[in-house]
Amino acid sequence: MTRGAIRERLGWPADPQTHRRIRRLWQRHSIAEDRRDIDGLVATLAPDCVYEIVGTGLRWDGHAGARAFYTELFAAFPDNHFALTDIVIGPQGVFEAVALEATHAGPFAGLEPTGRRVRLELAILFPWDPGTERFTGERIFLDRAALG
Repeated sequence: MTRGAIRERLGWPADPQTHRRIRRLWQRHSIAEDRRDIDGLVATLAPDCVYEIVGTGLRWDGHAGARAFYTELFAAFPDNHFALTDIVIGPQGVFEAVALEATHAGPFAGLEPTGRRVRLELAILFPWDPGTERFTGERIFLDRAALG
């Protein structure tokens, strides 16, 4: 994102109605993820969404890409549980810190499964698109070495 685009986003008003809309959408997204409801997840995303694991070069584009990402995630960690440890909601979107606990049962992010129980600390940015009132994807920060 360019410096100008970031400055523009910082100027977005932080009114209570927008905060409620973003919070509700994040809640819908989280509930769908807990239920492994890919259609419900995609319904919270803008059509041109991008999923990215920062620092890996891995990305998935559009609704088809989001479906592929979640299909891989749920297969790799079939018993996953996300525990929210921190969250910030503002007019630019949501930034959350979560602990993912799961068995690494399938390939994920270019890493082969270990069959071990893992705990990953993640930071995830959900950028907000005020035009569609959906998230434009996720930027996921994780330590891949914790999987190895």
